[in-house]
Amino acid sequence: MSGVTVELKFISPAVSKLTGKVLLGSLAIALFLSALTLDNLSISKLSFTLPLSVCAATAAVLGYSVIPLLQKLKAGQVIREDGPQAHLKKSGTPTMGGVFFVPVAVLISLWWAYLTGVITGATIAVSLLTLTYAGIGWLDDWLILRKKSNKGISPRAKLACQVGAALAFCLWLGVAQPQEFRNVQLPLGLVLPLGWLFLPVAGFTLVAESNATNLTDGVDGLAAGTSAIAFLALAVLVSPNHADLALFCTCFSGSCLGFLVHNRNKAKVFMGDTGSLALGGALGAVGVYTGQLWALFILSGLFFVESLSVIAQVSYYKATKNAAGVGRRLFKMAPLHHHLELSGWSETRVVGAFYLISAALAAVAIVTNF
Repeated sequence: MSGVTVELKFISPAVSKLTGKVLLGSLAIALFLSALTLDNLSISKLSFTLPLSVCAATAAVLGYSVIPLLQKLKAGQVIREDGPQAHLKKSGTPTMGGVFFVPVAVLISLWWAYLTGVITGATIAVSLLTLTYAGIGWLDDWLILRKKSNKGISPRAKLACQVGAALAFCLWLGVAQPQEFRNVQLPLGLVLPLGWLFLPVAGFTLVAESNATNLTDGVDGLAAGTSAIAFLALAVLVSPNHADLALFCTCFSGSCLGFLVHNRNKAKVFMGDTGSLALGGALGAVGVYTGQLWALFILSGLFFVESLSVIAQVSYYKATKNAAGVGRRLFKMAPLHHHLELSGWSETRVVGAFYLISAALAAVAIVTNF
């Protein structure tokens, strides 16, 4: 428990006094400078900077109209009573923010791909899976608001919907795509041929990625910012062979950044499952289609650790139950970001640290795969 906190202390001083505005500004500068550098290096026939800018501006502007509408619809977030007590003051903040920034990324990427002549079946399939996951998330958010509790779709039904969408995508992948899409790209130009085993691996990736991103969405600006970094890095990795999906990822990076204008601390809106499930589904679908599963694993390292902290917490609690049925906790609270909060970290400190980790993982993924 304390070991996790100690491991992150090396980045503590640099992020201990950051504000939401500073974090947003720093991330925006980093993403735009990265996009400009990529354009100058000409690693793709399409621009990174322009779609990033257009989607960021569109999502940011659209938020000023959609958020008041969500407030009128009384789409206020129901905060877990067993969560960090500091979060109780966020009760009533509009949720379901994914309803505006996810469609912005999907529609602009499709329109842009069509105008530039790079649109393919992959663009459409990945977009459909992303919107399907957004729909599953929206239903869960809507039921939570309707019941005014944290219980939306039952976990079993939610997982079944996610698996069903993943199976449909994998079925299309297996029927419509050639053999090379069943290979996993590894560092140093190595390739791992999985054959038909690729399809169950792909299905697991889609479901796991969406749930991992969902678990990371628990602090203002955390999921959106880390996803923006991961999407831009994935765009770089797929751009040599898949200009359409590089464009798709760049648009999502920009849209996440635009959403952060409203979601940074103190958040005026939350993305809800509508946004978080869609983000994970989009990352997973691009990684699966392009065979960049290893790179996706690195890029999603933070999401993986967040998921692992929940699994470890539950497993340890069950394994240490006493005669009264009460077990011990490995962390003060899971996922990991809540453990850090309860260890005395401010929300902005957690987010700043996780942004730095995400950027480092993105650099590792790019360097080891080029």
